[in-house]
Formats: sequence, C-alpha cells, structure tokens
Amino acid sequence: MKVVLQRVSHARVTVGGKTVGEINSGLLLLVGIGQDDSQENLSWMTEKIVGLRVFSDDEGRMNRSVVDVQGSILAVSQFTLYGNTQKGKRPSFVAAAPPDLARPLFDDFVDLLRLRVPHVATGVFGAKMSVDLQNDGPVTLVVER
Repeated sequence: MKVVLQRVSHARVTVGGKTVGEINSGLLLLVGIGQDDSQENLSWMTEKIVGLRVFSDDEGRMNRSVVDVQGSILAVSQFTLYGNTQKGKRPSFVAAAPPDLARPLFDDFVDLLRLRVPHVATGVFGAKMSVDLQNDGPVTLVVER
C-alpha cells in the first residue's frame, strides 16, 4: 500500500465538473493499493496516518496529528502510484491491485479512517478525477507498507 499524504488548507475532487469530495484543513491522501495488500496493511496505514504529527503546535513545530487538530481527510484512489517506470517510456502497472481487489480494500480503508476522523471525503473509485488543493507548508510525505 502506498499513500502520498499532503497537508492541505483546502482540497476538493471533481468528476465531470461536479465536486464529489471536499475538505478544509486536513490531509489529502492519494491512495494506491497493491497486488499483495491486505486488511493488515489497511489497519497499519490507518494508524500511521491518523497518528502522524504533521500539524504545527503553538511553537510552530510539527507536533500534532490530524486528530489533534480536528482536521479532515480527503482520500482519493490512485493506482498510478504503482507505476513502474524503470523500463521503456510507458509505465507498467502490474504491481497495482486490479479494481475488483482494490475497490473493497480502498472502501475498507476509508471506513477505518472514518472510525478515527469525523470528516472523511472521497473521490469516485475508478473515475477520471480532477484534484484541486492548496498544500499547506508545503508538507508532502510518501507512506508505504
């Protein structure tokens, strides 16, 4: 499982020009599900993300989590995180989980996040989406399991 995490002051995802998910202060998660991912990966990733101290405390140090600051999460499925560009000019996506495996895992991941964070929005799995964001910091991390 791979997640590109960005601390944002605002983010939204649109499909066909219509906003389907939107948050203010919080985390934008681009989520890639791999061939070998399992419920164990989802649990680990959930705990890692909700516990990461990437928000500033009163002294300006990154010392607070999304839960601590009562932030939101926007999770967007992103199979291209598993694109292998080592050979040729076209990325290979063979390491990405096929949609019939990835969709339920992505949905389960979102459900786990919702148990910990009150406002979790999503895109539309498998759709052509446009993601708009205002990165705060900027803070961008790659989290893998």
